[in-house]
Amino acid sequence: MNASATGEMVGAILILAGAIMAVVSAIGVIRLPDVYTRSHAGTKSATLAVLLTLTGTFIYFWLADHYISIRLILGIVFVFLTAPVAGHLIARAAYRSKVPLTETSVEDELKKVLEEENYNEPDLTESERKEKEDG
Repeated sequence: MNASATGEMVGAILILAGAIMAVVSAIGVIRLPDVYTRSHAGTKSATLAVLLTLTGTFIYFWLADHYISIRLILGIVFVFLTAPVAGHLIARAAYRSKVPLTETSVEDELKKVLEEENYNEPDLTESERKEKEDG
């Protein structure tokens, strides 16, 4: 087995693993109960799926055709850096918009942090603080 055939095999396995992770991600987005867990499924496993697929494609073209694609490298870097940040910001915006957690959630650690943030604003009076909390 030469390097070209090995490259094709490794690329195909990575692309197949990426496709399986994409299916797992889609099932997670459909089946999970609230926006926070769906965001987790949509960013973590979907990012891994895209990264596996792009890496498999890069390896295939590199070893089979001796072609190094800068676009694939940029795609890998761009997805790796932006998808988790976007998922975090979506979950944060949902939390600050008071989207409720699922009933099965055990603990809300962010609530304590935000209460301390609001409490430590010395320029607000008690009535202004209540107005801000009520929206």
